[in-house]
Amino acid sequence: MVAFRLLFFSLVLFTWINAISSVTNPKDAAVLRSLKDQWGNTPSSWNNSADPCEAWNGITCNNNASVIKLELSILGLTGTLMGDIAGLTELITLDLSINPGLTGPLSPLLGDLGKLSTLNLAGCSFAGNIPSELGNLAKLSYLVLNSNNFTGEIPSSLGKLSNLYWLDLAGNQLIGSLPVSTGIAPGLDSLKKAKHFHFNKNQLSGDIPAKLFSSDMQLIHLLLDHNQLEGSIPSTIGLVQTLEVLRLDQNILTGSVPSSLNQLTNVNELNLAHNMLTGKLPNLTGMNSLSYVDLSNNSFQKTEAPGWFWTIESLTTLIIEYGPLQGSLPPQLFSLPQIQQVKLRNNAFSDKLDMSGNISQQLRLTDLQDNNILSVTLGFENNSTLLLTGNPVCDAAPKNTVYCQPQ
Repeated sequence: MVAFRLLFFSLVLFTWINAISSVTNPKDAAVLRSLKDQWGNTPSSWNNSADPCEAWNGITCNNNASVIKLELSILGLTGTLMGDIAGLTELITLDLSINPGLTGPLSPLLGDLGKLSTLNLAGCSFAGNIPSELGNLAKLSYLVLNSNNFTGEIPSSLGKLSNLYWLDLAGNQLIGSLPVSTGIAPGLDSLKKAKHFHFNKNQLSGDIPAKLFSSDMQLIHLLLDHNQLEGSIPSTIGLVQTLEVLRLDQNILTGSVPSSLNQLTNVNELNLAHNMLTGKLPNLTGMNSLSYVDLSNNSFQKTEAPGWFWTIESLTTLIIEYGPLQGSLPPQLFSLPQIQQVKLRNNAFSDKLDMSGNISQQLRLTDLQDNNILSVTLGFENNSTLLLTGNPVCDAAPKNTVYCQPQ
C-alpha cells in the first residue's frame, strides 16, 4: 500500500510539474491572443486551448515556454501584422508566406525581434515602404518579401545584415536605385555572404552600380530583370566568380556587354533579353560551366556566329532571337554533347544549313524560322524538331515538308 501511494504521488507530482512547464510564457501568450484577435482564418486549434505552446498549430516553443517559431503559411489568414508581434522577443522564425489576405504596412517594431533569423512574408498583400528598421535584425539570414505590394525604395539599412544569405524583394512596386554603401550609409555591396539577390519585377531605375560587385561576394543568383534599369552593364559583374544565374532582361540598358563576363566560369544561365543593348555580341569563350544563354531582342552589331557557339561543351540552351547573326550557322553547334535547344529565329543566317554530322542525342528543338537559309542537309533521326518556316528553302519545298510547317 505504501509503495502504491508513493507511485500515485509521483505520478501526480510529475503531471503537476509537466502542466506548469507546458504553460506558455504569459507575455508571449498575450501577444499570440492579440494576433488571434487581429487575424481571420487562424487554425482551429487556436480556439481549442488556452495554451499556445502545447496545442496551437504553427507555434514552436523552447524549453522555457517562449515562442521561437511562428509558421503559418498557406492558411488563408486575413488581417494585418502590427507591432504586437515585437513582444515575441525569442522569435527565431516568422513565416506567414502565401497568405494574400494579410494586408497593410509592416510595423517598424519588427526590427526589435533581435533573434530573428528567418522572415518570410512572400505571397501576401503587404504594402507601403519596407521598414528601414529591418536592418537592425543582425541575425537575419533569410529575408523574403517577394510578391507583395511594397512601394518606395530599397532601404540602404539592409546592407547592415551581414549574415544575410537570401534576399528576395521581387514582384513588388519598388522604385529608385540599388543602394550601395557611402561614407555615411551602408548598402547592398556589404552583403558578402548573400547568395541570392532577387530584385526582379519591380520598377527600379538608374544605373547598375559598379560598386555593387566585388571578388569576395558569394552571389549565385542575380535577378534584375523586368525593371527600368539603364546605362551600361558594369564590368565588375565579372568579379563575382560564384555567379550561376544572371538575368538583366526587360530593362532599358544601353552600351555593350562587358568582356569581363568571360570570368563568370560558373554561370549556368545568362539572360539579357529585351534590352536596348548595343555594341558587339559578347565573347563568352572560357565560360566552361555556362549552360543557358539568352541574348534575344537587343541591338548588337551585325556579326557572324561567334566561336563560343561550338566550344562551350556545357551549353544546353542557346537563344538569340531577333538578333544580329548572319552568315553560315556552324554545324559543330549541333554536336555539343549537352545541347538541347537552339532558338535563333529572326536573324539573317544564310547559305546552307548542315545537320548531317554527329548530332547530339540531347537535341530536342532547333528553331531557325525567319532567316535566309537556302538549303538544308539532314542526317539524323531522333526526336528533335526542326523549324525553318520563313526561310527561302521552304519556298521550293513540298508543302507537306515537316520543317516548313508554321509554328
